[in-house]
Amino acid sequence: MSLRDFDPDRRAVIEPGMIWRPVRDFPDTVVSVFSLPLFERLAALLGGRIITRLHDADGVWPVYEVIYRERRLAFVKARVGAPACVGIFEDVLALGAKRIVLCGNCGVLDKRIADCSIILPDAAIRDEGTSYHYAPAADLIPVNREGAGLFLDLCAELGYTCTRGVSWTTDAFYRETKAKVAARRAAGAVCVEMECAAMQAMCDFRGAWFFQFFYAADNLDHTTWEPRSLGGGVRLSDKEKIGLLAFEFASRLPPLAAGT
Repeated sequence: MSLRDFDPDRRAVIEPGMIWRPVRDFPDTVVSVFSLPLFERLAALLGGRIITRLHDADGVWPVYEVIYRERRLAFVKARVGAPACVGIFEDVLALGAKRIVLCGNCGVLDKRIADCSIILPDAAIRDEGTSYHYAPAADLIPVNREGAGLFLDLCAELGYTCTRGVSWTTDAFYRETKAKVAARRAAGAVCVEMECAAMQAMCDFRGAWFFQFFYAADNLDHTTWEPRSLGGGVRLSDKEKIGLLAFEFASRLPPLAAGT
């Protein structure tokens, strides 16, 4: 398959730096969520200030500066799906970001994982196409290689239940068949989502630091699909708390050395 033909050449025909120029004093660490209502609520709650805007065929996307516990952080809305998500963070890195903290929901493959509890992956199954353009072909990619201890301590401090395991990154959510779900569970997957493997591969390729965690949403470990919180049964304020967990974690990361 063509996806096995990884090309390590860093001189692509189109590079992010051809489109975007660095923003002066851009925060080194970026926090991001996928949900637009959650993004807008958190930006207002934290007094975000627009420092630049990204744009594509789907619209114009503000990039905020947020001061959280005296740390300057950027706040960006992530795009859903590996190609779109990787594309917008390629742009964000070109603006000057060095670290990305990404929070999103996922489907669970184990019904014992409570709705809206936290999942921290330690590897992702590469069942999508984007990661293969940033890393040689492989079934898995390690994720969260740094920062896991700090995050787990934070979850314990704040009373969050956290499940660790493999995540299944797919780009075809309508093709999560029962046989595939069973196979991914047998491979150690506890959840399914659409971006993690690709984001880790891109950040490795670009030399950026990446961390991602999820909150549990719909359940695939059942005779029929259970939407759970994806169906709107959980108040947005519950998800705001999880979004704030990403800011709390980012604020506790050690400062980057000058010139990093």
